[in-house]
Amino acid sequence: MSRLPLPPSPAALATGLRMDEDIVAVHPATRLVRIFNAEGRHRQTWDSFRYTGPLPHGRFDPQQPDEEGGPTTDPENGVLYFGLSARTGIAEVYQATSTVDRVTRAPHVAVIRPVRTLRLLDLTGLWPTRMGASQEIASGPKKITQVWARAIRAAYPDLDGLWYPSSMDSGNPAICLWDPSARSALPSDPDLLLPLSHPGLDMPIARVCNELNYVMYG
Repeated sequence: MSRLPLPPSPAALATGLRMDEDIVAVHPATRLVRIFNAEGRHRQTWDSFRYTGPLPHGRFDPQQPDEEGGPTTDPENGVLYFGLSARTGIAEVYQATSTVDRVTRAPHVAVIRPVRTLRLLDLTGLWPTRMGASQEIASGPKKITQVWARAIRAAYPDLDGLWYPSSMDSGNPAICLWDPSARSALPSDPDLLLPLSHPGLDMPIARVCNELNYVMYG
């Protein structure tokens, strides 16, 4: 039986943190991969934190919803999602349709390296179990995991975000960054920034889609 109740209070979470066990330090040499839309109604840039939420697809969106459960805009709570590989990013971003549309809304891929060590709460270890949850925190209902995100933000305001297993890419690492404080870890320029429609990405994306059984369009 899976276990994903609502979280305990931020104070209870704060007392349960084991600094030597529960924190992942991501070295500045680590390459992080992000897939984002450069055009459309909610256009973004490679370093855009999103301050409007929680959105239905945002597993760890930290914003407080309005009275009807809808998204709000909170300049003190930004969120940005990364993978450690393009496959993780594609698996997560296109999970709703299993179709990688390389044209509509001009999707791009960005690869960056943080300028300092990131300090992330490790959700792949025993912290969720000790706090009364389970590994379902990375795959369960997003309305509940968003409540956990808000509680974690309140309990550990100095952390940069979360290290968690991708439920769409066989548990490979995924990263959620929060602003503040993770903005100071972003570089001034990405290592790589290309539209997904770039011809040089034809074969790599086709290979990823074959592995995931996704459809590539464009």
